[in-house]
Formats: sequence, structure tokens, C-alpha cells
Amino acid sequence: MRLSKPSLSSGLDAIVPELTGSSSLTTSEYLQYEDQSYDLGVVHEAAKLISSSHTPELAITGILRLMSEFLGLNRGRVLLPESSGDRLQIRYSYGLQPEERSRGVYGMDDGITGKVMKRGMPAVVQNIDEEPEFLYRAIDRSTLPPGIVSFLAVPILDGDNTIGVLAAHRLRERSRAFDADLTVLRILSTLVAQIININQLIEQRTEALQLENKQLKGALDTQHINHGILGESQAIRDALHKTTTVAPTDITTFLSGESGTGKERFSQMLHLGSPRKDMPLLAINCAAIPEHLLESELFGHERGAFTGATSVKKGKLELANGGTLFLDEIGDLSMDLQSKLLRVLEGRIIQRVGGVHDIPIDVRIIAATHKNLQDAVNQGEFRLDLFYRLNVFPIHLPPLRERHGDVRILARHFLLSANKEYAVNSVFGKGVLTRLESYDWPGNIRQLENVVRRAVLTSAGGSIGVGEIEEILSQESAVNGRSSPMNEVRHDDLPTNTDSGRRNLLGTNRSTNDMTDASESGRLYSRVSEDQAAPIREALMQTGGNKTRAAKLLGMTSRQFRYRLEKLEIDT
Repeated sequence: MRLSKPSLSSGLDAIVPELTGSSSLTTSEYLQYEDQSYDLGVVHEAAKLISSSHTPELAITGILRLMSEFLGLNRGRVLLPESSGDRLQIRYSYGLQPEERSRGVYGMDDGITGKVMKRGMPAVVQNIDEEPEFLYRAIDRSTLPPGIVSFLAVPILDGDNTIGVLAAHRLRERSRAFDADLTVLRILSTLVAQIININQLIEQRTEALQLENKQLKGALDTQHINHGILGESQAIRDALHKTTTVAPTDITTFLSGESGTGKERFSQMLHLGSPRKDMPLLAINCAAIPEHLLESELFGHERGAFTGATSVKKGKLELANGGTLFLDEIGDLSMDLQSKLLRVLEGRIIQRVGGVHDIPIDVRIIAATHKNLQDAVNQGEFRLDLFYRLNVFPIHLPPLRERHGDVRILARHFLLSANKEYAVNSVFGKGVLTRLESYDWPGNIRQLENVVRRAVLTSAGGSIGVGEIEEILSQESAVNGRSSPMNEVRHDDLPTNTDSGRRNLLGTNRSTNDMTDASESGRLYSRVSEDQAAPIREALMQTGGNKTRAAKLLGMTSRQFRYRLEKLEIDT
């Protein structure tokens, strides 16, 4: 009988009788099946290492240790190409000293190891002392045991491609056949190939995630400096540079750009970068308030100035004294109000509606519009003298389709925000960011945020696929409103949360003339039509009946959503 071997943790010695179906074995038969049981045990233990080891170093070194302790295949090594691809180097080993590993470097046709790599065929050297092509490079002959020492090497294959070499020494004078060793080495080389492939995939994904995290961290660091404005593109950098240049001054600044390009954010940056940062920053949307109310909102009114004026009211210009007033959608200002605003810019004085006394004010004006004011001037719709007063320092905010590379940064940021808000863990699937980058984004940043939020709600915390994004973008493409004015009315100050001031997606193309009267709260709403019922019901289905989430999905406030539910008589 041969000497007993260390027992494997899997206890596969017990299967020998099961392999034969009988407990009566000759000595040679027992040795044969004993070898088979240990081969199975080694393969079983090696396979367990793939899932239990945290690094390829631990997994592959563990396999080489099993080869040595249970199969007598000693000084095992795994050789992989260097980064240059010109040479092989011992990457993992068991039983070799560090200096021996460092010497184990071979050309692609160098010695037995190089030929196995080049040809993709296994090699068996019966006696290394009699083989002229065997190179004593990694080890000295004196470190090997006396007697005849053999060398076995098999290619590590990934499909038809040879990606490395698995090799080991053994004593020739053993009862175990070389074919048995080669068979086990081939199986183990397959496991090693899987470990290498998994590690490479992890490294690639880790590298990609590290790059994405680095980009997002850089963008978030920049966001802190730029008051929430994300982006790395040259177009947004140019706009940011102009903003930081003019922010410390009192110069009237004019922001132009399509709807959803971040004009409110830039107005915040201008105010917070100025000496007025500790004073009020107020905002008013000139397109969202009817003319007969807008004058009072801007200039205030005296008691008895008109029906309902039961007390004195200060306007936004007066309330912003010492600070900044952001006049959004200035292009929709009526000619009469244009004249009154011009007087403010020229004389820094106002009169309340119904008043006779001049009130001096110290306000910095930031104006914005999505319209082309030069065309409006040429068509007689906007005063030339007011245009020059406003256009002292123009800053153009680029649309998202011109901000190359920023869609990825913004989409990841919105995904992170939505995951946190909805307590889910959605991720972008393969190809999603590429598809988002290829879209035209007529609604710009606001539209991108809405799409990402809707995708997060639809995925319910899973992977967001290209198919889901295509469906959402198809619905978005049905809305044609790149240059249409904002129709959601705000009477409050500049919003501080991400949902404030968001355009109502159900009424994007409606003009301010379609506004109903003010509700009891003083907020105006666009008219409700039956064609809005379907998307509202769909939003409720997607959010499981959650009205707050459904409202955010459609870009509405909770009040606006409830208003439409009541008008359309939608049961919830």
C-alpha cells in the first residue's frame, strides 16, 4: 500500500467504494481509484476557492498549494504575459522564493514554457537534466530533490486563445501516471483561466467606476464652488467663467438660453458671488403673471389703488432693496411695464401702483429669457433702449446638446438624488448613458432630471435598461416645446429645492393666455383638458398610487396635481 496522504476537507476518500461498486479491490485498482478520488477532491477544493477567495492571489496560490500537497506537483507556477505582451513572467507560485519568482521571465519562444505559450500545447519533460531546452532560470538544480525530476506545463486557455501557462515539477519515479497529472492540470488551468477572466472583468469595471467616481467627485467639488452647477464641458466652463467674472460687480447681467438650461442657478451664483450675498435675492417670472397683477408684484401698491387693495403692499423691487432681483422671462414683459422698468434702471426709483411719491431703491437686476430679444426689438415687441440697459453683460447658457460629456455627469447625479429620495438602489444598465447622450434634450437639464427620476420609479430599484429609456424618450419626443415659455406661475421667492420652478410637462405648449383665474392660495394654473388624464393615470400606476411621487414624475407640485385630479374627476 502507498503511504497515506493528508485528508481533504471534502472527505472524498469515502467515495472509493462507490466508484467501484464493491469493497473488494486489488492493490493496483485501489491505487487507481485512490488517485481518482484525490483528483476529484483537488478539483472540488479548487473550485470552492474561486468563490471563497477575495483576490486572485489567494485563489490561484491556493490551487497551487493543493497541487503540491495532494498530487505531488511541486513548485507550481502560473505565468502570464507582461503588459508589453513580449514576455512571460511568473505571476503566482507556491514553493518558490520571491527572488526565484522574479527570475522567472521568458520570451514567447523561450524554453519549454515559451513554447507551450506560443503553440498552445502541453509539454512533459521526463528528465529536466537531459532536456537541453529546459532553462534553469527560476530555480537552481541544487534546490530540487535528488533523483530524476520531471516538468509538466499546460496552456491556460480562454476559448482558443492562450493567455498563460500552468507548470509544476514532480518526481518521475512515482506510481502515478503522467497522463493523470496532465488531465488534472488541464482542469485546473481552466479554473485558473476563469479566475483571471473574472479578475480582469472586475478590474475593468473597477477602473471604469473609479473614473466615473473621479469625474463625479470633480464635478461635485466644482458644484460646491459653482453653487450647484454641474458640468465639465468647455461650453459650461465658458459660461461659469463669465459668471464668476461679473458676479462681484453691480453690473446688470443678462442671461440668455433655452428653457431648462439653469438660468435660476446662474442667478443664484451671481448673487452669492457678490457683496450683496447677505441681502435678499428675489425672483419673479414675468411670463407667468398676468399684466394687471405683474405691475403690483414688481412695484407694489398703495391702499385703495384698486379693488381689493386693502393695505399697502411692497413690490419685489422694494423688497429686494440692497440685494438682487431676478427677472425671469423678461421678453414677455408688456410695453407699458418695459417703460416703467426702464425708469427704474435709469433713475433707481420706483412708484407703487396708486402712489405719487418716488421711492429710491438699490437693487441689482439680473434678467433672463429664452427668447431672442434682438429679434423682438426688430419686430417692435421690445424696447431698444431697455434692451441696451439689460444687455450690459450678456451670458449665454448653452443647451445640453452642446455640453459634450455633461449628460453622463448630470444623469449620474440625478440618479443618485432619486435613489436617495425614493429609498431605492437603481443603476444604469449597459448602453443607457450612451443613449442619453445621443438624445437632443429640447427641455435641457430639467427634462433630463425628469427622465432619470421617471426611470428610477419605473425600475423600482433595479437596473434601468435601454428599453425603458427608449420608451420614456419616445413619450418625451411627443412634446414639442423647445422655445415655448414657462407656464407655471410662481409668486414665491427663488426656489431652493430641485423640483421648484419645474415646467409642467402636461401643459408645456400652452400660453399664458390660457391661464385660469387665481385660486384661493393666489397661485395660477393652466387650463385642464381631458388629454391630460391619461398621463396622470399612468403616473399613478407607475408610483403605486403615490400622489406625491406621481406629481414629481410629471413635473408638478402636489397642489397642481390635486387640482387636476379634482378637475378631471380621477379616482385614486
